[in-house]
Amino acid sequence: MKIDDIRLLLVSSSPRRKEILSMVGISFRVLKSSVEEEILSSPIETAVKNAEKKVLSVKDNQQKEEIALAADTIVILDNKILGKPKDKIEALNFLKKLSGRWHTVITGFSLRFPDGRLISSFEESKVKFKKLSLSEIEWYVSTEEPLDKAGAYGIQGIGALFIEKIEGDFFNVMGLPISRIYDILSLELI
Repeated sequence: MKIDDIRLLLVSSSPRRKEILSMVGISFRVLKSSVEEEILSSPIETAVKNAEKKVLSVKDNQQKEEIALAADTIVILDNKILGKPKDKIEALNFLKKLSGRWHTVITGFSLRFPDGRLISSFEESKVKFKKLSLSEIEWYVSTEEPLDKAGAYGIQGIGALFIEKIEGDFFNVMGLPISRIYDILSLELI
């Protein structure tokens, strides 16, 4: 399968997901979803079900040649989901907790094919933060980058300064496990 054969309807307002798709040359158009994300019984179920709700919410706007794609990325520390911080204080607290520690990033994703088939899955990566001083955390929060990111950091931005190690897919941590999604598309579109 050639990358030129894929036409996606990206159900997302994330500039990072758009950047990843553009980087690999996949053709897409964007449609935002107004679905409210919710926290369910497990982190994986939360990420996958939120992605499914988003992709299903736009089925009436999906053109016949498009494959709709939605994703939900969450950060887990100590078995708790760290969502997007409500404010600078919560961002500061998230970053204090992440400092010097490993955490898990899960991106659930869902693909809706033109024939109505739904394929959903997830990718999981481990990330270790460097030990951060309070002044580093306060400075980072003052940039406002952490405020719209799960776990209060962006690996593709200033937050890259604080990442010591990654085990798994970098693009998953950024918000879209593109290699995994491409593998599924390749199998389904043969």
